[in-house]
Amino acid sequence: MAHPGPTIWFIVPTYNERENVGPIAEAILGVVPEAHVLIVDDGSPDGTGDLADEMAAANPAIAVLHRRAKQGLGRAYVAAFRELIDRKADIVVQIDADFSHPVRYLPSLLEPLRAGTADLVLGSRYVKGGHIPRWNLLRRLVSRGGSVFAGVVLLLPFRDLTGGYKAWSAEVLKEIDLDRLHAGGYAFQIETTFRARQAGASIVEVPITFEERRAGQSKMSMNIFMEAFLLVLALRVTNLRRRKRTRPGSAA
Repeated sequence: MAHPGPTIWFIVPTYNERENVGPIAEAILGVVPEAHVLIVDDGSPDGTGDLADEMAAANPAIAVLHRRAKQGLGRAYVAAFRELIDRKADIVVQIDADFSHPVRYLPSLLEPLRAGTADLVLGSRYVKGGHIPRWNLLRRLVSRGGSVFAGVVLLLPFRDLTGGYKAWSAEVLKEIDLDRLHAGGYAFQIETTFRARQAGASIVEVPITFEERRAGQSKMSMNIFMEAFLLVLALRVTNLRRRKRTRPGSAA
């Protein structure tokens, strides 16, 4: 009897992604046919959630997690992590609904986890072989600068800390205190990698090309960038305080 492979789940967060949700689920399952897809919809007014329910009814590999309203990407992922830990997932992959994370990179994201050589794999735009072909200079500077800033402040040796194309061992997600996670926007990506590093996870980066979304509107804003900046500083301060408390000879 063949030994079953790991149970792989993809998290696809959605808000007004009716045009993309069907094609992205089909594309994921076309590349990783043994996988399952969890669509996490934040009460999309365009009917994305209803369409996702129809997809789930037609395909047992698809499930839907409904949330009442838009509460931020971080909260959607925390809810999905909890759901998939309960479903006994072995590998959990974060992927955007808008095709900015091309599915052709899924084999390279999954290979280190399947081989047991990594606990978290980051799809990286900034390692050798990674590309962002359609961004203007300002957007490149803001994105790259954010990763450099977070890496320096938090002592993280990774080149792409703001990207959301990530593959996790579920065991690492169990080690992270999900209640402590910042539940906001893209700052969530920095914090989860930071928490995984604190938990002793083995983390690697693999190159990807980041594409522009195929349909719909971007959720990015300057508020999201400011939120990430402030969170990085808060994490550094909190970490320094924790290290001071645990230093030998410190007062109890």
